[in-house]
Amino acid sequence: MTSTERTRTYWLEHAWLGTHVEPGVAVDVGDGRVTAVHQGVPTPPPGAEILRGLTLPGLANAHSHAFHRALRGTVQVGSGTFWTWREVMYSVADRLTPDTYHALARAVYAEMALAGITTVGEFHYVHHAPGGAPYADPNAMGEALVEAADEAGVRITLLDTCYLSSGFGEPPNTHQLRFSDGTAEGWAERCSVLKERDHARIGAAIHSVRAVPADQLATVAQWAEARRAPLHVHLSEQTAENDACRQAHGRTPTRLLADHGVLGPRTTGVHNTHLTDEDVALLGDSRTGTCMCPTTERDLADGIGPAAALQRAGSPLCLGSDSHAVVDLLEEARAMELNERLRTRARGHWTAAALLRAATADGHAALGWDDAGRIEAGARADLATIALDSVRTAGPLPRLGAETAVFAATAADVRHTVVGGRHVVRDGAHALVPDVPQALARAVDALHA
Repeated sequence: MTSTERTRTYWLEHAWLGTHVEPGVAVDVGDGRVTAVHQGVPTPPPGAEILRGLTLPGLANAHSHAFHRALRGTVQVGSGTFWTWREVMYSVADRLTPDTYHALARAVYAEMALAGITTVGEFHYVHHAPGGAPYADPNAMGEALVEAADEAGVRITLLDTCYLSSGFGEPPNTHQLRFSDGTAEGWAERCSVLKERDHARIGAAIHSVRAVPADQLATVAQWAEARRAPLHVHLSEQTAENDACRQAHGRTPTRLLADHGVLGPRTTGVHNTHLTDEDVALLGDSRTGTCMCPTTERDLADGIGPAAALQRAGSPLCLGSDSHAVVDLLEEARAMELNERLRTRARGHWTAAALLRAATADGHAALGWDDAGRIEAGARADLATIALDSVRTAGPLPRLGAETAVFAATAADVRHTVVGGRHVVRDGAHALVPDVPQALARAVDALHA
């Protein structure tokens, strides 16, 4: 994916400009970036591309496991827990090859583009062949994901994940052998070969405190710090992990990460569900971010994380679709507020603008794209336009469009997606992947054959 070099103008019927919705906005674009924003333009300038509806900055999906998309519909029968779901997930991971992963990820990232997502953070840990033997190219699986994002027209931050053990003091199990590089030093050596490119950045991830021994956490943190790269970690998703961590180390996972230098403003904890008050303070004081994934957290019956308390403490919030039970960042934003309402029996914890910031600018920042997620001069020209005339969005005055987008619209209402000035989705159709549903069906069928 390369940014456009031709200067063009987009005319936005209504635009969310970070604090409010403005009618009639012309956005000049050159070399993939916004060069000027003109307000008070009631009619389209000559030659402008017209985006009717409400246009937001492109959305950032800060937490993705692309291969989990193959689980949709297959794990909804019967009862169970996160741990029984995990066994089904492993069975799909066992079948992945670089080719099948590329095909699936290309379709999944195209589905994201259709939903207005312009950047994805891929939390990637399926590194090697089944049994743990490296491919001829040790980064074949990661490269498949980077190429898939390019072909789907979206940006990616590949969060290459260190995953070394099945639990505290336990070696990886049979399924996890292909996740492991043996040591954190081995992980660092392999992922140091990965190269950034125009549409891709390389970050780091610690799968969890159960998957990386405590004495190797600092190696991953130092690798990310030396490169000023984003660092993500699954944190306190399950109470069982918290209990095991206390038993092994006499402290919570958050405290363990703090003690080994993992927390900080370039670090994002994913889920952050079962936290103590001290944990919340540690994350907030260190400005460690929080990525909430409400549709996955409810799908897996994980629980409701203290997002409002974390933000009050100083932890920036972003959003992810994680297991892709659905791919809909508007639903993730809405669910974060509605979950808090259920917990507190009170309304109005976040404004629509605050929820949209989590889905746009703050999500991009968590992935290392600080110059994206805003419609302003100098920012990357990423746009997502929501129809205001669907059965979900028709009715409210356009000036209430931000509330309509968050509390009524869905991914199905996205009509246009522009990435780096290039129209990737036009009138609800993907320009690079002609039949996304068929591409998804073929890729998923290949893994269940």
